Amino acid sequence: MRVIIDTDPGLDDAVAILYALAESKLDVQAITSVAGNIGLERTTENAGRLLAAMGAELPVFMGAERPLSGPGRNEAAIHGADGLGGVVLPAPRSAPLPDAVGFMARMLQDAPIGTLTILALAPLSNLALLAREHPAAFARLGGIIAMGGTVHELGNAGPFAEFNFASDPLAADIVLGASVPVTIIPLDVTRKIRVTRADLNALRHSGRPAATTAAAFIDAYFVGSAHKSRPLHDPCVMLLALNPDLFGIREMRMRVDTYEHPGRLVPDATRSPIRVAMRIDTDRARSTLWAGLSQ
Repeated sequence: MRVIIDTDPGLDDAVAILYALAESKLDVQAITSVAGNIGLERTTENAGRLLAAMGAELPVFMGAERPLSGPGRNEAAIHGADGLGGVVLPAPRSAPLPDAVGFMARMLQDAPIGTLTILALAPLSNLALLAREHPAAFARLGGIIAMGGTVHELGNAGPFAEFNFASDPLAADIVLGASVPVTIIPLDVTRKIRVTRADLNALRHSGRPAATTAAAFIDAYFVGSAHKSRPLHDPCVMLLALNPDLFGIREMRMRVDTYEHPGRLVPDATRSPIRVAMRIDTDRARSTLWAGLSQ
């Protein structure tokens, strides 16, 4: 599967990216960055550092510095001032390139229709700009798989909304209302993927670069919890891309509230259906993630 990873690393983003780079079934073309967890300059640098840690020669393109609507949000309290929980990684091997949206448009125009998928781990600002500014290229997408939203669960950006959608609700609404296949993985599923210290030790003992680096990131995710990590939200995107049988998917017609409760998912019968992951086999998902990181 040929993919672009759109991201704002971020601890759980970092684990997801490491898995994608280690997993031979994913053909990662590039990483595009967006302001989200910790600001655009830092998320872009972190993407480059993750590539350097894995010895991966891939370009990083800088994307949207601010949301299409709203003030944006900052999650330094969760991810640390550097976005990566203080885990030290090598410096990026090359400087980032500008214009992530233009890059995605060119890639899509050059690729056969339907052969490129975007794995979205961040606010959807870049993808909304792609839809607005390059609609013909956007329509060539094979699909978007995004971590975002909450259906029944309480939000993590206020009571009604999830962080990525709340960070740029207008962008999320544009993407969910677009004409390409969209699958979202909401908090209802991602909150079920947590790991114990024993799980973490098993990952670390594999000795593989992706596994040991991911273990360091997940270890930082235990802050405030002695028994289980915070949820590993973003790796669910990569897991669904390669192993859809791990998930239970429902079709729903939804829009994103941009006014009263920005980022909230709202049923809307006038919308085209999107695919929403509502169940996950947690044990198999964790085993699959660990196996991929340990290759």
